[in-house]
Amino acid sequence: MVITQSQLLRAIPGLYRKRLDEFVASFNMWAVHFGIDTPARVTHYLAQVFYESGSLRYVEEIASGAAYDTGKKAIALGNTPEKDGDGQRYKGRGYIQLTGRANYEAFSKSDLCTEDVVAHPGKVAEYPLNQIASMWFWQANGLNSLADRDDGGKMGETVVERITRKVNGGVNGLAQRQYYMRKFKKELGV
Repeated sequence: MVITQSQLLRAIPGLYRKRLDEFVASFNMWAVHFGIDTPARVTHYLAQVFYESGSLRYVEEIASGAAYDTGKKAIALGNTPEKDGDGQRYKGRGYIQLTGRANYEAFSKSDLCTEDVVAHPGKVAEYPLNQIASMWFWQANGLNSLADRDDGGKMGETVVERITRKVNGGVNGLAQRQYYMRKFKKELGV
């Protein structure tokens, strides 16, 4: 399923236009490879990406990442608490905000990772890795199969909520993600 700039602009008129060309190009280039190729998968992916990136404004977490330097969060993300700074070094980057040493190391082993993102984590914020890393995370975390269960938000914990937990570790911005989902479904005729 191919997306266009016009579709995205109609769905989210206030999106950050400076990244629009590269986002659409990289999405259309890589979506099929990562199995983001059905209306349900595309709309769920777009809803998460647009929330996480502030409608394409950010490809790097605004916070410093220091919150992931020590404690349970650091350990869960594979950061090394003894090496103060892992949280900052491996803070969220890419459209879905790849976060933590463990995710950077796993992504770096992917055939499609063309840079040493463990040594140079800032590369994940650059085109086209910002999209590839996001799609890799999506696929690696089984989010296509969750998107396939799209329930329209009608039964208990919704699919959007379950995907949000995997992407975000909680349900931050759930209402906005659901809003984006409705907008993309309408625009893409889902």
